Amino acid sequence: QVQLVESGGGLVQAGGSLRLSCAASGRTFRTYVMGWFRQAPGKERQFVAAITATGGTTYYADSVKGRFTISRDSAKNTLYLQMNSLKPEETAVYYCAAYLRYYIDSSLRTSSAVNYWGQGTQVTVSS
Repeated sequence: QVQLVESGGGLVQAGGSLRLSCAASGRTFRTYVMGWFRQAPGKERQFVAAITATGGTTYYADSVKGRFTISRDSAKNTLYLQMNSLKPEETAVYYCAAYLRYYIDSSLRTSSAVNYWGQGTQVTVSS
């Protein structure tokens, strides 16, 4: 059974930092692209970042470039998202995503491109 389990969410003040983790099990995700999405109340799920299996290629939404860093530890089958300089409007449930593909292009920005989802972790940024 495939499982993606996020952790690391919480409450942080504006300008603060959080590091999210996503532990993958049940399938070897080491060779696949993985990523992060977020969904604020009443809004559509939004792409945040993605990374290839080797970590050699990363891709970010324009809104988070320079503040968020996606990384992965293949030995631990774990994905990370370091979030710095957080803003109140980034309050959302953050979801780990796994794609059954090896390459990154703009099509992975859409939710329909994702093959597996985690259950989500709440991030709340207070002003």
